[in-house]
Order: sequence, then C-alpha cells, then structure tokens
Amino acid sequence: MLYKEREREESMTNLSLKKFTQCVLVAALVYLAVVYLPEILGFGGVIWGAASPLIIGCVMAYVLNILLVRLEKIYFPGSQKLIVQKSRRPVCIILSFVILFAIMLLVINVVLPEVTSSLTLIAQEIPRVWEECRAWMIMHADYIPVIQQYLEQAEFDWTVSLKKAFDAMASSAGDMLNSAVGIATSAFGIITKIVIGLIFALYLLFGKETLHAQGLKIMRAYLKPTQKEKVLYVLRTVHEAFSSFIVGQCMEAVILGVLCAIGMTILGLPYAVMTGTIIGVSALIPVVGAYIGGALGAFMIFTVDPAKMLIFLIFLVVLQQLEGNLIYPKIVGASIGLPGIYVLAAITIGGGIMGIPGMLLGVPVTAALYRLVKDNLTAKEAAAIPVTTDETE
Repeated sequence: MLYKEREREESMTNLSLKKFTQCVLVAALVYLAVVYLPEILGFGGVIWGAASPLIIGCVMAYVLNILLVRLEKIYFPGSQKLIVQKSRRPVCIILSFVILFAIMLLVINVVLPEVTSSLTLIAQEIPRVWEECRAWMIMHADYIPVIQQYLEQAEFDWTVSLKKAFDAMASSAGDMLNSAVGIATSAFGIITKIVIGLIFALYLLFGKETLHAQGLKIMRAYLKPTQKEKVLYVLRTVHEAFSSFIVGQCMEAVILGVLCAIGMTILGLPYAVMTGTIIGVSALIPVVGAYIGGALGAFMIFTVDPAKMLIFLIFLVVLQQLEGNLIYPKIVGASIGLPGIYVLAAITIGGGIMGIPGMLLGVPVTAALYRLVKDNLTAKEAAAIPVTTDETE
C-alpha cells in the first residue's frame, strides 16, 4: 500500500516537473522570438523567396487538382482496360491545363478589355459629371448663399490636372528607362518562378497518391493513432472548405455576371455586357464584391441617362435578393456551411489585414475554423450527456 502511494507521488512529481519544463521552454522560445524578431523575419523572407517557386507550384497543383478529380470521374468510369487506366491521369492533367489556359485566354481577350474599357469610360466621364452636378447644385442652392458661394469658387480644372499628371509621368520616363534592366530582370525572375512552379505542380499531380502514402507513413511513425486521426481530420476539413469555396464562388460569379448582362439587355440598359463583366469579376469577392461592381455600373449608366440608372438600381436590388436568397446559399453557402454574419466578419478582417487576397482567403479559413470548433463543441456536448440504460429490458 505504501509502495503504491509512493509510486503515485513520484508519478505526480514527474508530471509536474514535465509541465514546468514545458512552460519554461515555451517562455524561453517566446523571449527569443521577441528579442530576435528582426533576424527571424529576415530569415523568413529569405526562405520565402527561395521556396516561392515551390509554393506557386503547390497552389497551381491544388487548383488544378480540383478540376482533375472531376475529370477523372467522367473519363471512362469503371473501365478495367489497361490503356484507359494508364492514360487516365495524363489525359486528365492535359485537359485540366487546356481548360485552365482557355479560361485565362477568355479573361485576357474578353473580361480584361471590358474592365479596362469601363475604367477608361469612368475616368473620361468624371470631369463632365462633376461639372454638371456642380452647375445643378449652384442653380438649386439659392436659399443657402454660403453653399452657392462655395460651389461657385470650387472650380477644378481637370485638363490642367491631367496635363500635370502626364508631365510628371514624362519627367519620370528617364528614371523608368534607367530601371528598364531591373524591370526586365524582375520579369525574367517571375517567369522563371512560374515555370519552375508549373513543373513542380506536374510532379505533384502525377505522384499525388505516392505523396499521400508517404505522408501517412510519416504520421504513423511519429504520431499516435489518435493524433494522426486528428491531423487528417483537420486537413480534410480545410481541403473541403477551400475546394468548395473556390468552385462555388467561381460558379456564383459567372452566374451573376451572365444574369446581369441578360437582364440589362432585356431592359434595354446601356453597357449591359460591360457591367455584367464588372459585376461577375467583382463577385469573386464574397458578399460585398457585387455591390462594388454595381456602383461602377450605376455610374456608367448615369453618364448616359439618370432615369435608366434608377431602373438599373432597382434591377440590381432584385438581382441581389435572388443572389442572396437562392444562388449564394445553394452554391456557396451550403457547401462551406458558414453563416452570413461570419462571412461578413471574415471579409472585413481579411480585407483589413491582406486587402483583396485577404477577402478571398478569409472566408474558407473562417469556414474551416468554424466547422472544427463546431464539431469539437458537438463532441464535448455528446460526451457530457450521461448514457442511460433501461434496466427493465
């Protein structure tokens, strides 16, 4: 009896010593990280620069794998022929790249010119709209002399301003020519990284089963079975959140842009294709993106006919209701399983930290965290409920 008590005390002492040692190590690591933060960031930048081609390759492989998995499911499914099984992966990878390059050509030849034309139109129309609005306000500000006087003095010569901007660009042309070698070198470096990333992506796609088996082997060697299952569950959850978001958001953007262009054409509104393209591109940003595109479209239509702008705004409200209550919940919301308030919070925080990339990444990251926390809470609640058995049976 005394031996067991002594053994229990020793185990408790060892456990306390182990926890104390862990706390000391964590505190020491935090202290060193704070003291040597500039050196750590500099070293991290060097590692990031060296590994950037591989990171680009991983991103390419992940996006292409979403398309690859779907193509492999429709490439002679269930066929046991050797030639089909051996050609399935190469053929589907080639088709994935063909589809990706086709989308890029579509963006370059159709979407990009429309967006450029719309921005050029907005830049050209701003001076005229400003002068017309100022003249209208002066005419209707008789009852407030202070405002009328301010508007009459608030003259803004857009021609002079544009001339100054062009003169500034011309004066810096010499510096730009001097740095042409640096720009060319930087462009060559970017192209080299993309090519290396593309080659690395091909290796990942061709050998993804082997890499998956090697990863499982490493986890079995260094992790306990319960730890391995937790890691796999987290990875599956993150993958499902990101893949569902990418597919769903792209589908929603295309559907919204096409519906906008068709609806505006039916209503006889100007710039239908241009506005639909802008709204489709901006809709890649969840929730708020379509409103940004709608604001640009409303301004372009306003330069032609303010009455038609009102019709467009009414149409946009109806389209947003359709998108918010039918398209987004069915295509994106149901797939990521994230309530709207968390989507808005993710966009706001992600945009504040990383800008537009943060808006795009914030939603799937938040969706993965939301599901992990939700499942953990569900498991804890289920474990807290006492299991009752019917003794009369």
